[in-house]
Amino acid sequence: MFTRKTKSTIDSLIGMSTSIKGDVGFKGGLRIDGHINGNINAETGQPSVLVISEHAKVVGQVHAAHLIVNGEIIGDVHSSELLELQPKARITGNVYYKALEMHGGALVSGKLSHDQAEEAPVLKLAASSEA
Repeated sequence: MFTRKTKSTIDSLIGMSTSIKGDVGFKGGLRIDGHINGNINAETGQPSVLVISEHAKVVGQVHAAHLIVNGEIIGDVHSSELLELQPKARITGNVYYKALEMHGGALVSGKLSHDQAEEAPVLKLAASSEA
């Protein structure tokens, strides 16, 4: 009877002992436990879930629809749907979000900017043409 719009599944994992230098692109779900020195980009226009665990460190920009952060990001963060900042989250950079959930202990050193690009559509009434 009740169904979810998008299924939150993790398709890929970057382990704690892994270090990547370069940009990472993904679609679906990705969990990062290691270190990435480069930008992380989810496929645009598609549902995506990115988990930055408490052991992870990212130096670069991050773009994802649903982003869960409990580690460290040095760079700007862009979340087109929901951004969850868990207690050990540390972000040094500007944060752009549509919806934000911030737990006690999470730190952001930068500007928080609510994405107002997709405002509710305005209802226009057609003019009455009775003659």
